[in-house]
Amino acid sequence: MATKKVEQQELTIAEKLDQLAMLQKLDSSIDEIKILRGELPLEVQDLEDEVEGLTKRLENFQNEVDEKKENINHQNELKKEAELLIKKYEKDQMKVRNNREFDAINKELEYQTLEIELADKKIKEFEIFIEDQKTHVSSTKSLVKEKKSILKEKKSELDDIIKKTEKDEEKLERKRNKIVKQIEERLIFAYDRIRSSSRNGLAVVPISRGACGGCFNKVTAQVEMEVKNKKKIIVCEHCGRIFCPPDIWEKYFS
Repeated sequence: MATKKVEQQELTIAEKLDQLAMLQKLDSSIDEIKILRGELPLEVQDLEDEVEGLTKRLENFQNEVDEKKENINHQNELKKEAELLIKKYEKDQMKVRNNREFDAINKELEYQTLEIELADKKIKEFEIFIEDQKTHVSSTKSLVKEKKSILKEKKSELDDIIKKTEKDEEKLERKRNKIVKQIEERLIFAYDRIRSSSRNGLAVVPISRGACGGCFNKVTAQVEMEVKNKKKIIVCEHCGRIFCPPDIWEKYFS
């Protein structure tokens, strides 16, 4: 028994343009979701990097403070040693038998006194440095707290968007796959080629105020009339985008 081949009914130009406009609407909606998701992860990553950098800065501040405190302790030890030597030399001074011994002890006393003065000077410098660092630490801690709070909000926002957009995107993709199967292969090929070379992802555009809605070059009145008549598919002579009649465009993009 011979099988009867069922021929698919040829769509009108208006129907083909309607399908292409619907496909463009779906793709534009998917693009918006990807853009929205694409920006937030970058913001979160930037904030995480900033918090990490500020935390490292705090560690450096603390290490420098600890180092200066150790230096202060060392200078105090030197002072104690010098003070003990001064007491020793003062006792020895009482036992000298000649001017040469007296002068030698005097020089040692002067030297140890200078050592104490130098230690005091260094201790004061270290203490000033520590106080300055405390100011930096305080302001940096406040900044870290602020950035962590913003980061928490952004992460929460991102998680919510991901949960929401995943479902929306899957729904849009299913609709897209369904409509693609209904469009002629040559039209899909042309549509995808135009879209891939377009910065805004528009392959189907309206004529707005006498100009192409994609590249904004002027369109003649004759071309605009042909688009409205829907007798054939018209493309922009400048950018190659497919012109969509106003009534169909408003149906999906109004």
